[in-house]
Amino acid sequence: MDSEQLKAYLKTEGATIVGVGDLTRFLAKEITHLGRGISLAINKGLTQDAIERLLKLQRLTEAWLKDRGFRSLSVPPDSDRIKGKYIARLYHLVSHKTAATCAGLGWIGKNGLVINSDYGSKLSWATVLTDAPFWPDSPYMESKCGDCDLCVKYCPSGAVQGLLWSRQAPEAEIVVYKRCLSLKKKRHVFEEKPNCGLCVTICPYSRKKQVKAKVRGVKTGS
Repeated sequence: MDSEQLKAYLKTEGATIVGVGDLTRFLAKEITHLGRGISLAINKGLTQDAIERLLKLQRLTEAWLKDRGFRSLSVPPDSDRIKGKYIARLYHLVSHKTAATCAGLGWIGKNGLVINSDYGSKLSWATVLTDAPFWPDSPYMESKCGDCDLCVKYCPSGAVQGLLWSRQAPEAEIVVYKRCLSLKKKRHVFEEKPNCGLCVTICPYSRKKQVKAKVRGVKTGS
């Protein structure tokens, strides 16, 4: 089943990128019947209310699937905000990172985040599981970071280990997150953020769009 119609619809509604992956082997047995994962992302640079926008996109996806007789289960973009809801109990069973890599939208970088070739790590993610028999997109199997080590070199907490992600070794500790947490506790400037964000902003892929925009500005004389 072709997913292009759904992808086009969600992009007109504000999604930056959309992909479909086969998640069957990565799901708990209770939900393997919802083996297709629709991965949604919004460029953080385009909106300050990314979570609300993603929740809206999930609702639209659910309605689109229901109208065609398919079941779905949305995994929220930020489960910490809805700890009292049932879906939060399933959150640890469905990784947005896994959904994104299976959907061919990016790989896991040395910074431990999904890196998209156009937007870097400046994306907010959500996932919708479904039993719709979509043809899956080609997944990423390994990191494309290569020899780049900027996030390793400039991580102020030493949390980024410089390891290359591979689907063959998914348990490797790419980032020591307790070091990120320790840094946050020491520096009050990070109180409203999950981390310092340097590993995101310094990534060449995250800066790719900014460079292109500047080049266009020079050409147009703006």
